[in-house]
Amino acid sequence: MLPPSVAGAVGGGLVAGALPSRVLLGVIGAALLLFGIDLLRPRRGSASRARTEPDVRAAVVAGLAIGFLGGLVGLILGSLRLPALLRFVGEAPARAIGTNLVVGVAVGIAGVVGHVPGGVDWTLLAIGAPASVPGAIVGARLTGRLDERQLLRAVGAILVVAGLAALAQAVF
Repeated sequence: MLPPSVAGAVGGGLVAGALPSRVLLGVIGAALLLFGIDLLRPRRGSASRARTEPDVRAAVVAGLAIGFLGGLVGLILGSLRLPALLRFVGEAPARAIGTNLVVGVAVGIAGVVGHVPGGVDWTLLAIGAPASVPGAIVGARLTGRLDERQLLRAVGAILVVAGLAALAQAVF
């Protein structure tokens, strides 16, 4: 998922100025809302649809699409990538979380590269990036300790709230 996500992020960053931001926020909000509702829906059988082998084609398509969209709006969109890893690629939740984080770092760097021609707030980047490290460390230590179904419900609820907020920003 990493190479297509990075390629998509650079491409999205390079063409970001050509599309209206409200439309992009609306698309992201709708996608977050749909993924959140999908994670909150009860499933028959096991809590995840993990396969013995991940669906590589789904990883490439999802990575490219999410990377491109994230590059357009300046977000790494891990909140879209994680449900895609769970539902379409078939990755187990603990592995999906780790994969999502690694891809997110690379996509963030690629997005910055794509946005350099249009401008980057380097001061904000220097302050914001290290400020997120403590939360990431705590979250990483909790991975695998929480019940899988509860974790998926929590992620789903967060996605619903984030999707509604993005849709509200797009409209207002």
